Amino acid sequence: MSSNQVKESVIEARTRLQGHFAEFSGDKYGQGWEDLWAKGDFLPWDKGAPNPALIDTLRERQNIIGNAMVEVDGKLRRKRALVPGCGRGVDVLLLKGFGYEAIGLEYSETAVKACRKNEEEHGSEYQTYDEMLGEGSAQFVVGDFFQDDWLAQIGGSEKRFDLIYDYTFFCALSPSLRPNWAKRMSQLLGPAPYSNLICLEFPTYKPLSTGGPPFGSSPEAYMAHLGCPGQQIPYDEHGHVQTAAPDEATEDALLRVAHWHPERTHAVGKDENGTVRDFVSIWRHR
Repeated sequence: MSSNQVKESVIEARTRLQGHFAEFSGDKYGQGWEDLWAKGDFLPWDKGAPNPALIDTLRERQNIIGNAMVEVDGKLRRKRALVPGCGRGVDVLLLKGFGYEAIGLEYSETAVKACRKNEEEHGSEYQTYDEMLGEGSAQFVVGDFFQDDWLAQIGGSEKRFDLIYDYTFFCALSPSLRPNWAKRMSQLLGPAPYSNLICLEFPTYKPLSTGGPPFGSSPEAYMAHLGCPGQQIPYDEHGHVQTAAPDEATEDALLRVAHWHPERTHAVGKDENGTVRDFVSIWRHR
């Protein structure tokens, strides 16, 4: 597919998505995603494979995020990873291949069924990236990211995660939920330095004022919200963040420890010349 065809396809999909969610505003927003999964004939975010930017991050940035094992109180254990809004679960299966105990969370029950089917049919196609670490595990649960009930389904007493991966989740949420998103990320992320939030920032080039989903998600928006979890962040009439970072970080703020353009990403994250417009950012507690 040429770059122009990709662009036209993206515009068409976004127009159709916005039309769909015009019927599912407010408290019905989550049902809008379930409706799309139940119909199954229009899932434009479902690329069928993990974003290569995540693969490269897990392989090449271990100097920042480490690997899938961590030693705590003299005991070595596997890290637990969370993928909220995991879609068909491809990233969860990838993290399993890297050795993580990976949890995929979806609001849609139909999506979770698709995850389990995908694992059954294609799970063996995901390689084990480090034979010394071995394979981790994959689990898929239905739940609301902002509530606690789904945590009981995954077992164990620990309610925080060593790695959280966000791609097409922040941008899928109504901007009014961004303060709660940041607060919840801070709550669910384990302690520094071994616990990290990886955000694949997309779509960074799309003005927030043009609506969504996906809603425009600039690096400044991530910085502002994660720097002040739970607090309202001012945007101007064009949807630009008015304050990129807080003057004084709150106690639960997350610190951005790395930020870069990945060498590889899905086609939708590139411009018509093939230049990557996505960013990868890594965050942890102070």
